[in-house]
Amino acid sequence: MSGTDAVVQRVRRQSLADLVHRSAARVPDKLAIGDGETRLTYAELDALVEGTAAALAAAGVAAGDRLALLSRNSWQFAVLNFATARAGVVLVPVNFMLGAGEIAFILDHSGARGFLAQEGYAAVAAAAVAASSGGVEVRGILPDAGGRSLAAAPPDGWADASAWFVPAQLPGGAMLSRPSDAGPSDANPSDAGRADSSPSDAGVGDDDPVRIMYTSGTEARPKGVLLSSRSLMWQYVSCIVDGHMEPDDVDLHTLPLYHCAQLDCFLTPDVYLGATSLILPAPDPAAILATIARERVTKFFAPPTVWIGLLRHPHFDSTDLSSLRKGYYGASPMPVEVLKEMQQRLPQVQLWNFYGQTEMAPLATILRPHEQLAHAGSAGRAGLNVETIIVDDDGVEVPRGTIGEIVHRSPHATLGYYRDDDKTAAAFAGGWFHSGDLGYVDADGYLHVVDRKKDMIKTGGENVASREVEEAIYTLDGVAEVAVFGIPHPVWVESVTAVVVTKPGAVLTEEQVIAHARGALAGFKAPKYVVFVDALPKNPSGKILKRDLRQQHAGLAAAD
Repeated sequence: MSGTDAVVQRVRRQSLADLVHRSAARVPDKLAIGDGETRLTYAELDALVEGTAAALAAAGVAAGDRLALLSRNSWQFAVLNFATARAGVVLVPVNFMLGAGEIAFILDHSGARGFLAQEGYAAVAAAAVAASSGGVEVRGILPDAGGRSLAAAPPDGWADASAWFVPAQLPGGAMLSRPSDAGPSDANPSDAGRADSSPSDAGVGDDDPVRIMYTSGTEARPKGVLLSSRSLMWQYVSCIVDGHMEPDDVDLHTLPLYHCAQLDCFLTPDVYLGATSLILPAPDPAAILATIARERVTKFFAPPTVWIGLLRHPHFDSTDLSSLRKGYYGASPMPVEVLKEMQQRLPQVQLWNFYGQTEMAPLATILRPHEQLAHAGSAGRAGLNVETIIVDDDGVEVPRGTIGEIVHRSPHATLGYYRDDDKTAAAFAGGWFHSGDLGYVDADGYLHVVDRKKDMIKTGGENVASREVEEAIYTLDGVAEVAVFGIPHPVWVESVTAVVVTKPGAVLTEEQVIAHARGALAGFKAPKYVVFVDALPKNPSGKILKRDLRQQHAGLAAAD
């Protein structure tokens, strides 16, 4: 590429690295991020992104390196989302519910050079590094959610990463002050800043990876989904247009930012538009209700489990929710009766259902406000920049009303699975991205998701791979066979359930199986119910009939 071509490419670029800077140019004094006492305008956010990008480079995390992040929601998480892209570093968000062994796999598989962990996760982070192959050379501890400094000195071998979050020099040479109690900034190498009007440029192309998102997948080990700025930017456009998102939105973010749904359907589009984002560390119903009332929140996303928790909270009816205008749900199906109740008790709120998956960055289809009751239970129709059809096992499109696999074509789609060419080729077979979900399109053109092709369980907004749970239970002495699946639950939407066949003479209890699974996996993956049977139902080829098991045990959670 000639020098002129490179300049033209840079001038024409619209990437994740550019969004904060361009919003700051339009609305510099507008509130961008609110997290507890920390309130950042767009100008302040842009300066922090620039300074943090420089600090990462000074710490030894260079363009092309992977940086793992183990953190609850915080303003630092939002800054890192953009600072890594600006520095050319690939961000690897990690589910904070995972155990040390599971995190160690992600560190090794991603080839992470750097690892940042919140102070509350320092012990599990250290254990994960100890269990890894030793490639993590740069290690930092972040303050816990809402904090600006560490409560104690970081462990040996770990840096105080709160010192990395300092503002760079603004256009014209002005230096932003740090939050009032964050300490001096003169010790950080990024303080030299930049005096021109352009952010730093690591030369990241539109289709270079900027993120690796580890999906729970349907196998014993998660897959690393590669996302580029091009995937994300087109997805942001679909969310903004189809989700009726606007610059004057005041959005509340409570679901984990390590998920694409909260990070890429809501927080980053808000920054793109110049809207205001308020961050809570967790989806606590009382905190959500109080924040909506106090901050006059207009827009909120949550999976059905969180919406149900709000409706059941004793302060729901006495809280002033009149500012709320837009509500979004996803991650799992919304029970129709709950949807009706939401429309009765929040009549001023328009609702959207977002359906997709990490590999689609993640939005694929949308059910819009005027379609909610007429097409309740549907995942809607393809988004603005998406084409969706249903195909049979040979990849041939099937007639409406016929169940098959849901496949997509879209610039949203992943670049592929990191370090797994075979799975990438299989996912894109026939020129479509294969979702792994089964569904059908009805006579009106609306998508209905009827099953998970590889038995994915969605519980409380989290994905659980049945095979991973089965593999863990199989390591328990006395287990001959096990089948894991999801059953309906009145709060969690689905509950992980295991049906176990014991070896001759072996005696096991439900408590033993659950405790064993909890010892090997994150708590949300362990079964909530365990049933012992003499044999598992199978078809003539020996395949376990999980659909039969779901039907037989569907009422287990009714008492809850």
